[in-house]
Amino acid sequence: MLPLIGILIVVAGFALRLNPLLVVAVAAVATGLAAGHALVEVISAFGKAFVDSRSVPVVWLALPVIGLLERSGLKERARTVISGIKVATTGRLLLAYMALRQITSALGLTSLGGHPQMVRPLIAPMAEAAAETRLGELSDETRYRIRAHAAAADNVGYFFGEDIFIAIGSILLIRGFLDQNGIHVEPAKLALWAIPTAICAFIVHGARLLLLDRSLKRSNGAGRGDEP
Repeated sequence: MLPLIGILIVVAGFALRLNPLLVVAVAAVATGLAAGHALVEVISAFGKAFVDSRSVPVVWLALPVIGLLERSGLKERARTVISGIKVATTGRLLLAYMALRQITSALGLTSLGGHPQMVRPLIAPMAEAAAETRLGELSDETRYRIRAHAAAADNVGYFFGEDIFIAIGSILLIRGFLDQNGIHVEPAKLALWAIPTAICAFIVHGARLLLLDRSLKRSNGAGRGDEP
């Protein structure tokens, strides 16, 4: 039972609102030591996992590129482009992005979107610009709400779209869990049954996005002291 001390550390660390990365790292080291492994072995396991993960170097290469693009006016350019499209609204823009995110995730192209590389530098500024074109100056509360919806559109599209791709990690995890319990299911069938769930998620969240423009108009007017 002693190796389960890592779970207690994680629960306590999150309850105290400590740095999540630090909490998980300490919990992993404590679990390894409690299991009878030497400190050098535990740290070596960390290093091996870091080297074996091919996605880590990609992230560190992408972040400086995104920072340079933002410094060169990527956000401002995105705002200018979307403000010139009169039919674009915040809800319609986020709906289109969610559809694109879900389709590409279903094809296994999960790296084409994401919060740091798409939502923060492009989608959120474009959504704010679309709202400014119709509503004028936005209150801080409205801006934060638009950014939250932009992040949510990415999450919903990615989460429910990736399960349609048979070679994604979540499908393999589900299959492995079912196999351990004597239930043998082919990955293709799991992916097939993920399609209705993805469609329902798109309809539900899509309806929320279509109603977002009217809600933003009311909330932004109230935030600036205008009549709803």
